[in-house]
Formats: sequence, C-alpha cells, structure tokens
Amino acid sequence: MNFAQFMELALYHPEVGYYTRPRIRVGYGEKTDFFTSSSSGKIFGELMAAACLKLLAGADPRNFEFVELGAETEHGILAGVSHPFRSARTVRFGEPWRLSGSCIVFSNELFDAQPFRRFAYRRGGWRELGVEIRIQELFEVEIDSTPPTNLPIEATEDYRIDAPFAAADLIDSISSDLWSGLFVACDYGKSWPEIAHNTPGGTARAYFNHTQSNRLLEQAGNKDLTCHICWDWLSDRLRRNRFSIPTLESQESFLVRNAGETIATISTEEALRMSQRKLALMQLLHPSHLGQKFQVLHAFRAA
Repeated sequence: MNFAQFMELALYHPEVGYYTRPRIRVGYGEKTDFFTSSSSGKIFGELMAAACLKLLAGADPRNFEFVELGAETEHGILAGVSHPFRSARTVRFGEPWRLSGSCIVFSNELFDAQPFRRFAYRRGGWRELGVEIRIQELFEVEIDSTPPTNLPIEATEDYRIDAPFAAADLIDSISSDLWSGLFVACDYGKSWPEIAHNTPGGTARAYFNHTQSNRLLEQAGNKDLTCHICWDWLSDRLRRNRFSIPTLESQESFLVRNAGETIATISTEEALRMSQRKLALMQLLHPSHLGQKFQVLHAFRAA
C-alpha cells in the first residue's frame, strides 16, 4: 500500500486508529503525546474570538456560526468563552460536517493530520514509497506508481518529499458546502519551494509521549503521524473556491494584529503576578514557543 493508505489505517481505522480510539492525546499529562495552542486553556479561545471578530470587518457577528473542525476536545476552544457569535459548534475527528449560511470555519492542526504520500528521488527519477508487511513487520518499500507532475524535475539522490495532497483536497471538501464567511486554519507548514528544495529528509514525523522521531512504522496506531502542510497548495485551493486572497502569517503576528486589545487587557490584569493565564499568553505568542512554530491561514468568501 502507499503511505497515505497506511496512514488511513494507522490514524483513522475505526477500532485501532490513533485518532478514533478513546484516549487523551493532547496536553501536558504523562500519557499525552503532544501539546498545541488549544492546550493553553480558555485564553486561546478568547484570543481567537477577538481575532475573528476583527476579521469580520464590521459584519454583524450575531449572523455567524463559529464551527470548529477536527476539535480534540468535546466542546472546542470556545467552551466557557464569552463570544459575540450566533452559536458555536464543534465537529470532532471523523464526524461529518454540514456548513450553511454565514460561518466562521476554524481549525487547529486539522490539516497536518491528513494522510500524505511519500516520494524519494532515486536512480534519476521519483519513486513512490509505500509500506509492506513481512511476517508481521512493517517495511518501507518502493511501489509502482506514476509520480505526480508537480514534483521537481531533478533532485539530489534520495531527496524525500512528503506530499500532503489530502490536506489540499480537504479545502475543496470544506468549500463545497454552500456557506460564506471566514476561513481560519492554525497549523504548521512550509512553502512549496521549501518542501521541494530545502528539506532533503522530508518533513514526516511521529510523536509519542512528547518525543519526536522518524520511526513512522513502529507502534502503528499508537503514534501521531504528521508532516508539514504546503501553504501554497492550500492558498491556491481557497482561491479556486472563490475566497479572497488568502493571508498567511505566524500565530504571533496574527494574534497581535487581530487580538491586540485583548492581549493588552490580559497583560494589564496579570502584570503583577506570574499566573497561568500569563504563562499561557507567553507560550502562545513567544517566538521560541508556539508564536512562530504555528502559522495561521485566513480568507473570506462573500455570499
């Protein structure tokens, strides 16, 4: 099978998939595997609500439903957060979504959780890499396939590309419903030139117990598998689906520019103490923490 098919089983198999089994994956606890912006508590939801309100540019927020896709928690980032929107709804991993009317469609690390294909440049051409089972063990192998035409013409020997085609296709799926409004995706990724020319080992990684590794085939179903998404591909799909010119910026820049007043209020309230809210704010914004690790892609589609 190709690597995307392997990921479908490892991550989403209804019985043994990493994302479908009932367990806590995200957070700072002993048995979790990674943390993300939503691990910072209510403050992330407060900042996102304020940022989305500003991005609506004067449109009445009471006309918009806030829909979080791929939410890790049952109630999403706006749980317990005062917000101005008509309603807030969460769609968990694997659940179908229905989007209509005026919406704010938000996601946090949804796109990097999509299956990707793997390619290696060997013997003068691109070879697709897949997974083979031999006596109950998994091995990486070359498989017969026609490489996509958008791969570089040439590369150094064994240069690897982890191609997030499914992440780009997900934009089409989200956009196919008859809805208008704001699209906001928090994730981590690279431009196509960076993926194609500056990451010779590929970007695929496995996460288990807060440890990152390149051992993608070990403990299938018990590890998170991910790669950097291609921001250029997502932006192109948004434009094809009638969204305005997409804007991509670091999480730090996005929150400071669009939720600056809320940040200032929190900073003033917590100025004289090192509270959990202050620590969470620093983690979300600081360049050496999540402020530069994550980026935010946003665009608007008129009715």
